[in-house]
Amino acid sequence: MAAPSAVVVDSQSVRAAETVGRATRGCDAGEKVPGRKRHIVVDTMGVLLAVSVTPASTQDRVAARSLLRRMRGTGGGRVALADGAYTGPLIDWARKALHLVVEIVQRPQVPYSTVLPRRRVVERTLAWITGHRRGVRDCERLPHHHEAMVRWSMIRVTTRRLAQNQ
Repeated sequence: MAAPSAVVVDSQSVRAAETVGRATRGCDAGEKVPGRKRHIVVDTMGVLLAVSVTPASTQDRVAARSLLRRMRGTGGGRVALADGAYTGPLIDWARKALHLVVEIVQRPQVPYSTVLPRRRVVERTLAWITGHRRGVRDCERLPHHHEAMVRWSMIRVTTRRLAQNQ
């Protein structure tokens, strides 16, 4: 199987239900969302390569290390596109430890909203996940159960896309 040329990394904060344990949830200060944060890596077509679920208080650049390691285990690309939340020592660490170039896609200084190149792929994938009932809100007791729900929703999306092509 051929490896993708590039991957895109992003995260999304999800509200947690009362069934989610206090030890595995936090509050995303930037978005003011109490719950968990799901971090995903997708290829340039939006296919899920790796997923990780952490408390929402976890910074993206901290969670990205384990996520990028998982992605390299699946044969991911050599270039990872990310937003400004992934700056700092993560870029050097990825280059030295994983031989992976992390490219930060900066938002242009314009007064209106604009679509960033290749970033829309991961945003679209996050929207597909949220389109499923179990992806809107995190009701799972354990983080790896929510990771499984994300994978199941992407399996459903992928099979529908394949069925449309036939």
